[in-house]
Amino acid sequence: MWKFLIKRLLLALFQITFLVIAVFFLIRLLPADPVSRFVGMNASKEAYLQAEMSLGLDRSIGKQFQGFLLGDKNSLGLISGDLGKSWVSGEEVTQEIKKFLPVTLELITLAFIFAAGISIPVGLWGAANPGGIADKGTMVYSLFAGSQPEFSWGILFIFIFFVYFGIAPGPLGRLSPLTEAPIVITGAITIDAILAGRFDILLEALWYLTLPVLTLAFVLSGPIIKMVRENLIQALQADYILYARASGISSMRVARDALRVSISPTITLIGILFGYMIGGAVLIERIFSISGIGQYSINSILAFDYPAIQGVVLTISSITLLIFLIVDILHALVDPRIKL
Repeated sequence: MWKFLIKRLLLALFQITFLVIAVFFLIRLLPADPVSRFVGMNASKEAYLQAEMSLGLDRSIGKQFQGFLLGDKNSLGLISGDLGKSWVSGEEVTQEIKKFLPVTLELITLAFIFAAGISIPVGLWGAANPGGIADKGTMVYSLFAGSQPEFSWGILFIFIFFVYFGIAPGPLGRLSPLTEAPIVITGAITIDAILAGRFDILLEALWYLTLPVLTLAFVLSGPIIKMVRENLIQALQADYILYARASGISSMRVARDALRVSISPTITLIGILFGYMIGGAVLIERIFSISGIGQYSINSILAFDYPAIQGVVLTISSITLLIFLIVDILHALVDPRIKL
């Protein structure tokens, strides 16, 4: 296990290093002028040169990369864990990511918990009787849930549950505008409410997160159900399962063993979807007025905020690599045939 972890961490370090180099140089090759974005197209030459100097763009690209890694007068450098300051807000990029990242992680974590809690039992139900009504129903649902993008379902759910029936809160963020949020500890409002002992805020936060979580869970549950169903059907038809049944082993034990074998591809799928959703939930955040890392990344790209763009890409990439590492470890724990 330790040998595997060291190898994967070294590989992740190589991948992060490659991403650092690629992101830094590629965004500077874009046909865009961030200086004009800040001073305006009609600014004087003196104002333009002053802004270029303040942003550090007056230096050669090699000097800029050296400052990004090792630091300069504006930052300590990536080697010291400093991602620099945002050109838009003037705040430390690290602090801004700490502010926005927990919001997105809270949203997609709740969505995945809800989606997995529904998808795995439903997939098992469909696989128990292949070709039956339950099986056909789960197939129709899984295809229907994935037939439209998440923002389309989000708008539809707002219209149905908020506008038409009035049984869900409006897309106003994570809390009512009239409610004072608890002291920020982790950035995830549900956890902060628990730590502050404010269970009234916890219930309100869960209430306001209902529609965005339901939207993401509805879309995510489609492929998860399909994956569980198909892999479980294959596992139940395997020779060792047929032998176990012929040996008189209980149906519960057979089903548990088949699920353990078939769950590995589902874990992989959930890990891939989780990594994708960290940056891919931006439209859901936009629709439901949730200020997460997706919104922050889009705003940074539109503003040509190079330090913020670099920080977001490196953060999301690091989390994705960590998720894939966890997925590999879970594979080894779930399926003893897999050797790390």
